[in-house]
Amino acid sequence: MSERSDLANPILNGPYDIPSQHFEMGPKGPTGQTLAGRRPSESFVPVAGSIKGGDGSVQDMLEFEGMVERRETNTLINAIRREVDLWRSNNYPRATPTSRKLMLFWADEYRENRVLFCQREAVETAIYLHEVAGREGVFHDFRKQVETYNVQYNDALPRMALKMATGTGKTVVMAMLIAWQTLNRVAAPRDARFVRRFLVVAPGVTIRDRLRVLVPGSPGNYYAERDLIPPELVEPLGQAQLAIVNYHAFLPRESKDVKGVATATRRLLLADRSDNPFLETDDLVVERVLRDVGRGKGPLMVLNDEAHHCYRDRPIESTEAKALKLSTEDKNEAKQANEDARVWFKGLQALRRHPDVNVKAVWDLSATPYFLKGSGYSEGFIFPWTVSDFSLMDAIESGIVKVPRLPVDDDAAGDEVAYRDLWESVGSDLGKNKLRDTELKDWVMPARLEGAIRSLYANYEQSYREWDERLRTLDEPPPVFIVVCPNTSVSRLVKEWVEANFVLFANDSGLTTILVDSVQLESGEPLKGDFKAMAAAEIETYKSEYRRRNPGADTDKLTDADLLREVLNTVGKRGKLGEQVRCVVSVAMLTEGWDANTVTHILGIRAFRSQLLCEQVVGRGLRRRSYALGDDGRFAPEYANVYGIPFAFIPSEHDVGPAVPSVPPVEVTSLAGREQFRIEFPVVDGYRTEVQDAPLVFDPGPESRLTIGQDSVPRWTQLEPIAGEGERVEQDLSDARPQRVAFEIANQLLKTYFAPGDEERRPWLFPRLLTVTRQWLAECVHIEEGYGVGRLLLAEARAQASERLYHAIASLDSNRSPLVMPLLRRGEPQRSTDSVNFLTRKATVETMRSQVSHVVLDGRDGNTWEQLMAAELELNRRDVAAYAKNDRLGFAIPYVHKGVNHAYLPDFLVRLTHREGDVQRFLIIEVSGGQKSPGSTREKADTALNRWCPAVNNDGGFGRWGYVEITTMIDLRQQIQAAIDSHYADGDVIGDTDLQDLSPREARRGA
Repeated sequence: MSERSDLANPILNGPYDIPSQHFEMGPKGPTGQTLAGRRPSESFVPVAGSIKGGDGSVQDMLEFEGMVERRETNTLINAIRREVDLWRSNNYPRATPTSRKLMLFWADEYRENRVLFCQREAVETAIYLHEVAGREGVFHDFRKQVETYNVQYNDALPRMALKMATGTGKTVVMAMLIAWQTLNRVAAPRDARFVRRFLVVAPGVTIRDRLRVLVPGSPGNYYAERDLIPPELVEPLGQAQLAIVNYHAFLPRESKDVKGVATATRRLLLADRSDNPFLETDDLVVERVLRDVGRGKGPLMVLNDEAHHCYRDRPIESTEAKALKLSTEDKNEAKQANEDARVWFKGLQALRRHPDVNVKAVWDLSATPYFLKGSGYSEGFIFPWTVSDFSLMDAIESGIVKVPRLPVDDDAAGDEVAYRDLWESVGSDLGKNKLRDTELKDWVMPARLEGAIRSLYANYEQSYREWDERLRTLDEPPPVFIVVCPNTSVSRLVKEWVEANFVLFANDSGLTTILVDSVQLESGEPLKGDFKAMAAAEIETYKSEYRRRNPGADTDKLTDADLLREVLNTVGKRGKLGEQVRCVVSVAMLTEGWDANTVTHILGIRAFRSQLLCEQVVGRGLRRRSYALGDDGRFAPEYANVYGIPFAFIPSEHDVGPAVPSVPPVEVTSLAGREQFRIEFPVVDGYRTEVQDAPLVFDPGPESRLTIGQDSVPRWTQLEPIAGEGERVEQDLSDARPQRVAFEIANQLLKTYFAPGDEERRPWLFPRLLTVTRQWLAECVHIEEGYGVGRLLLAEARAQASERLYHAIASLDSNRSPLVMPLLRRGEPQRSTDSVNFLTRKATVETMRSQVSHVVLDGRDGNTWEQLMAAELELNRRDVAAYAKNDRLGFAIPYVHKGVNHAYLPDFLVRLTHREGDVQRFLIIEVSGGQKSPGSTREKADTALNRWCPAVNNDGGFGRWGYVEITTMIDLRQQIQAAIDSHYADGDVIGDTDLQDLSPREARRGA
């Protein structure tokens, strides 16, 4: 592990002072040395990088695919910063008297409610550019450069952006901008530089509602609460006129006159018109949006909050799309983001074109004013019209935000840090619709995900104990643990799981754990779909709590969405509905503007396809709880522990090669006239084992043994910030009682192997299975030093243990062996090769003795082993009646690996030549090699040979089946022939004959 003694305290500067020093950044991250002066504005954000499997260095480059600009110094921002610093040091020459009075008031170090330096700097930059730049030939006119960018990117809209890290107070800056403009306008009504009419645009209803604090005189307004205005200027500030909307307000609405007109009548009235006369025109939209700022002409200032959602997208050429390598999901997200941005941007254009509106300036505020992937610009390219920057690293060094700590080392097997990018290892099990109908009792959480949740929760318990001891008596809200999930199904299961497994998150009473869908809540529309159904019970709880807190309130006037939004928005707020929430499980990324300052732990369970998204999600946990200054004039460090979010910065300057010509697809189909090569096969969904009630015999073999030691789930995880104190999170399961472990494994064994269906529960077997389990734990489980049997309590490990134990139960003390039977699919117990039809660009080989036209070869460039196998099957006319490559046939062998159900698709199905007096025989062939991935090879082969084949053969209605795995191409023909001969002789290829009743089906029925 790396040594960071020189970086023990990440806070170098006071929050109200001009930064006077910063950490030196070397090629591999912080060097441990501090440099004098302000950190230059650059387009990267350093964080602690993985040191596991490397040289202990910290990666320091935030870079997006195809994005070279992210490495460059932001020359415009740095030049403006130098000019503003000099202007400030000279007591703001050429500023108006009102502006100078405000700036000196904000800079007063004896104020009780001081303004952070980053907030002052942002507003001073705006004042300098608006009032001073270009005057008298002394002050450089940066506005000309910004105007050039606006012509190029914004259709000449007068935009300027202020970049401020999440948690540094953008809303306070907006209030300061409104005060500066309004008070100057009142003091000099004829000065055309100033306005008292403002349009504030937000990306959603949460931020829109929260921005009501910008209205002078409103309850909780920032001018009074933050003491932003000298007492003598409070009254004139009341002349400010504000309209606060979410950008959806720019969407044209239908005329009231047409709302009762039938659809058919509307179509008749529209006829062949290309426009819709029933929709508002752009001018009518503007007049409606500006209704709150008064009628008549007059200058207007626009403030865009979270302005990275507002841009003019550029169509992407096909060559650029290939270079960007956009996935389908990326394209869908980019399409939606561009549509939303287009609504916002066109609304601003309509404002500028309206004859009665004079847009003087558009100020953009965002922590991440970058172009998004799919916007038509390089992902992460900073908005060129950005004029001020207070970055996340600046905020950390000034102590204004929490310091994110990410996993950098652990003792799990492999070089990757287990909990840094969870989606890479668990995403395939949690994708869209994969868990749609899964109930919690049937869900086996992936081991690494369970390990991550348990590890982070163990650390949360420590934070909770500290809160309980120090802050509870002060009526401070508890710490908050947030989980960001990819879809509704995963969020539902995770919420139910943490409620069931973690006592601090159990919803036995009150509002402890909540489930939210940020996208639905932000739309402002009524709840719908799965989320509405899932939230029904919780909504009733919230209503009861709301009635208790607000006696006599009419909850019927509250919509479900309003209530859930109120809970979410008041998480961590003393005396509010969400005050006692400890865990927030989100269906999508928690909404921007969510300002809970009690977040201490973040778990990301979703794909993070860009570092921009990583920064935004981590930003949900950066707001500080305490703003108490220490004796040294600085804040004490606060931290947020983050798992599952790969906030790493990896260069990607690789060249994108020339486009590969598209290969025309091949149609693979079942051919008419080849019915003689038809193969029928059963559709098996599972297995049922007939077990006698006699005592079970414990007879372990090598496959029954298990070693508990280093695996993919670490015992400890080291968390590090870019600077500051690290933390080691221990996850010790060694003290688990062996009795509990035996109980859990025996229960798993009963449910999985001896009573798989709800209708077949056999509780009387449990005591016998528990006895065998204890014997297995004592004789077959080897525990390496430093580990404990409690490791088997993790769901995936528990499932693996039950698999090994099942192999140790060889027979019963009875004259009859257990019999495995198939669970056939209801309504479709059998399929065949006569309905195949699909297109493929994979390599193919045409067939002659198959009903299916081609053998499709696995692998990008084909598979020599499969090609050789197909050739041998074509040539064997004596014993091979028909064959087919198992591609899109619908043939699968269900098997269980680590407690999770999987479907195994072997390579070939072969119908053997029927011999007189014999049953019809079939052979399954697996070709292991070439392009194959080993995967769970043993479980697949063992299930195929010793469960699927015996089960189907015991059924007796589908002929007799065998299985062979080819692991080398040497003497291939002889291997195939040996398997066929074994099959005809009921040899090893049909599986364990002790598990099968090979007597004719009719004879068994007669018996």
